[in-house]
Amino acid sequence: MGLAVATHVYADALESGEYPDELEDHRSQLRALNELLIAENFPPHQEATTRGPATARNHLGSVPYSFVHYLRRAYAHAHENPTEPVTPTEPGEDPAADKAVDTLTYMFESHLLCHSDCEGYYVPVDFPDILFPEDDLGLPGGMVGSSQALLRELHYLAPFLGITLTDGELPDTEIARIHAETADDEHPLYRELVTWLLLHEAARVSVANNTLITFC
Repeated sequence: MGLAVATHVYADALESGEYPDELEDHRSQLRALNELLIAENFPPHQEATTRGPATARNHLGSVPYSFVHYLRRAYAHAHENPTEPVTPTEPGEDPAADKAVDTLTYMFESHLLCHSDCEGYYVPVDFPDILFPEDDLGLPGGMVGSSQALLRELHYLAPFLGITLTDGELPDTEIARIHAETADDEHPLYRELVTWLLLHEAARVSVANNTLITFC
């Protein structure tokens, strides 16, 4: 079992048409998300009904749940010590228990850190603060993030992981290099790199195609 990160879930359900109850669940979640956005004075989100032109370039569609904590630790350290390189987690160290992670999480500013590990959404609406829906909305995960904010945080973290962006974009050559370096699990930042790439591509596609990121 692991964390799957998807986009176009509603569009795929529409295209399939095989599970009407599931489709209605998606519509209900979209209505709840828009109720939340409007209550917070943000524009409603109109979810894409077909797959757009942007496509994800990562090989993996999911990672073990624990991998997210390694990426969050890397971001917390990059935020706390911006002049120092991110170092790998020591053997036996729990990245979720890292003090830097704890400090940054409870500032409620990071869309990467302040999100469920296993469910919930990022919406392609640019808002600065994480949204906390009321229980009666029935939204999973307890927190809703912005795809744009997540993408900015991943771009900030990129150089700390040795990832080079060109004019704010991730080129195909860099994708190929990351895939080559993570073909096995020998790279010291293997977990951070594959999770960064998974989330980056989901966020990029989400913004480009106006589709939710769904954790499931």
